[in-house]
Amino acid sequence: HSPRITPTKYRPDGGDRYIPIRQSSAEWERKYILFKLEVPFRFAAIASSSPDTPNLFKRPTGMQGASTGASSSGNVANAQAAPSATAIDDSRMDSAAHRALLRNELLCDNIDDIRVRLFRVFVRLENTGCSNNLIYLDADLEGFDTGRLRDSPSGGLFKFGQRTPTKYGDASTSHAARCLFGGPPLSEGSQRLLKSPRKPQRKVPKNPYKVLDAPELQDDFYLDLVDWSSQNMLSVGLHTCVYLWSACNSQVVKLCDLATDGDSVTSVQWADKGDLLAVGTNKGITQIWDVHAQKRLRELTGHSSRIGCLAWNTDLVCSGSRDRVIIQRDIRQPAQYAERRLNAHRQEVCGLKWSPDRQYLASGGNDNQVLVWSLRRNDPCQVYTEHNAAVKALAWSPHHHGLLVSGGGTADRCLRFWNTLTGQSLHCIDTGSQVCNVAWSKHSSELVSTHGYSYNQVIIWKYPSLQPVTKLTGHQYRVLYLAMSPDGESIVTGAGDETLRFWHVFSKIGQQKVVRSKLNLLSSIR
Repeated sequence: HSPRITPTKYRPDGGDRYIPIRQSSAEWERKYILFKLEVPFRFAAIASSSPDTPNLFKRPTGMQGASTGASSSGNVANAQAAPSATAIDDSRMDSAAHRALLRNELLCDNIDDIRVRLFRVFVRLENTGCSNNLIYLDADLEGFDTGRLRDSPSGGLFKFGQRTPTKYGDASTSHAARCLFGGPPLSEGSQRLLKSPRKPQRKVPKNPYKVLDAPELQDDFYLDLVDWSSQNMLSVGLHTCVYLWSACNSQVVKLCDLATDGDSVTSVQWADKGDLLAVGTNKGITQIWDVHAQKRLRELTGHSSRIGCLAWNTDLVCSGSRDRVIIQRDIRQPAQYAERRLNAHRQEVCGLKWSPDRQYLASGGNDNQVLVWSLRRNDPCQVYTEHNAAVKALAWSPHHHGLLVSGGGTADRCLRFWNTLTGQSLHCIDTGSQVCNVAWSKHSSELVSTHGYSYNQVIIWKYPSLQPVTKLTGHQYRVLYLAMSPDGESIVTGAGDETLRFWHVFSKIGQQKVVRSKLNLLSSIR
């Protein structure tokens, strides 16, 4: 009989006929290609997830210091790595832990933490004579804790150590005996790795827990027709009418109908207390309604075209219009005495958001600009022009002071993060589709974005890693509308498919219960 040949194909489950950590020939070929091309591995930059996306090799704003040009050999134009959108499952983590243990025990490494991500490395070749000069390589990169990684021995794999004890009780070998037979068989790094608790995977329900019909909900990127109040009331603008839906008892109330005035609803926004609702119209009028009395309190004019966005700041209401003007009014005073006009956008104002401290107003426009306004100045204090399409999606972080995120339209598709205190661009990620809305979680450093062409999906992101937690699908049209519940756990999305979908996407951080000792005399005082 001929001797059996050791298999060369790599199997994750290992075996007794070959080294378990040996990699497949295809893996070595990919590494050899990257080595020959001298690809600069820059995993901080985040590229598109599709190889045929036009902006695949677009240079992020926050990476000016990194080189993206061709290498010295002139073969590589750009190479970037993008985290895969799919979450890392348990089997992948187990496989990484197994390989880490083998490295600890066989190669004397000291790995006690693992972080696994799936990267797709895009490489564009030049001077190859091929019509398709774009290749991509998939690789599982194990991010072992390099801070605690001990250098492998410089000599051979095996080396002489302490003398094996030959007789029990020998003083010269008692220490070696304790080392060989008295302790656990694994190294300290492997013990820490095995004892470390497994971090639970973030699980977000893939299906909405409620779906409501919204007939005549407009499929218009420049409108803002859905908002959720602090009193758990949802307002929806449907053509000429505004409807209120209670999240507590599911009652529906028709607040107003503008058909008698020959007008239509273009935006709705709740006041902070949830008792007043601002309604923007196609004729450029802002109406203030008392929802409890179902009575119109004010009618504010001043715009010459539709009002696509509104923003409250206590008793101040700001309106952004197609006439390129932002008007700020104090509803407690007559309009002629409490009006401030902000003129800096060159095209329609698409988005308005006040900062959490109520001192700054962010505005996005169809001129691809993001402007930041001070409460006490008529000129913008920050101007950002990096977007390549209209900016409607705006959100201030409730966890990081001065952090603003903005999203661009179809020609841009990027989420950009700004430090408004210094004017610095922090991060940029190409989402692959039109960004319609964005909102931060109230409980964690996560954010949610809704998208239009061409995926029509909702994405939950981690910050600052910008790793997608999950993607939610179901809408047939662009997800143009987004509002968050007052408890910060649910969102509602609306689209041109005339549906409102309610998703449970965030969770409150559990508060630790305070255990009071019976020996504490203060606890018994009434």
